[in-house]
Amino acid sequence: MGLKFAANISLMFKELANMTDRYGEAAWRGFAAVECQFPYDVPIEDMVRAKHDAGLEHVLINSFQGENYGDLGLACQPSKHAEFRKSLEISIRYAKALNCKKVHIMAGCPQAGYTSAETEAAYIKNLCYAASQFEKEGLMGLIEPLCKQTREDYFLQSYDKAVEYVRRINSRNIRIMLDVFHLQMLHGNLSANISSLARYVGHVQISQAPKRSEPGSPGEIDYLYVLDILDELGYRDYIGLEYVPSGRTEDSLKFLKDWGYMPDVKID
Repeated sequence: MGLKFAANISLMFKELANMTDRYGEAAWRGFAAVECQFPYDVPIEDMVRAKHDAGLEHVLINSFQGENYGDLGLACQPSKHAEFRKSLEISIRYAKALNCKKVHIMAGCPQAGYTSAETEAAYIKNLCYAASQFEKEGLMGLIEPLCKQTREDYFLQSYDKAVEYVRRINSRNIRIMLDVFHLQMLHGNLSANISSLARYVGHVQISQAPKRSEPGSPGEIDYLYVLDILDELGYRDYIGLEYVPSGRTEDSLKFLKDWGYMPDVKID
């Protein structure tokens, strides 16, 4: 099996209060890599030190979402082009310090008083700017649709639209985040959709639907089947475990051992 997994230390190992401590826990449990959502409340030097001490690769961060955390990003907001560019500078600084090559560009929620056309135009303009900056820095920008159950008014809620934007921007530095949980909640038909999206995908994340729990928990998605599809399609980069453990994090790792992906993972 060619698949490999990165622990999401924003959602996993929350038994430890400090994100920096979760690097060491992930390494001790058997992971070679981690990802996280928003590292920006932690001083950058502390993140770098913890990553180095644990000997882990850090493969993904979300972009800085601005001062108003509830917006989930700025990219679609027409009045905030300057703020978006400043947020991108912060994201790039963290990514480079962590030697992290992928940044999820948060779209945000539409602003009141602007049309859908104005909102979309702002999003495309900001993604084009991000693509140019990421090309200079050797980074990959990712866009990810979110289902309504996660955020009712999030701008990007369709993988079809995500493909459209990637095609329009036409840059190797803008790809799609394939989050199988969101794909299931938005569109279903995972076999066909994963296969059709594969050429545009820059990163994969997994969790069980509908509760966003660990892939081995009961739910709508047969992950043994889905992971086989990814393997057969030749996906060889890290798969992010962006799930909310249904109990203790260490107990939630059992599926990795049972399914043969990480037979040496420590679960007790």
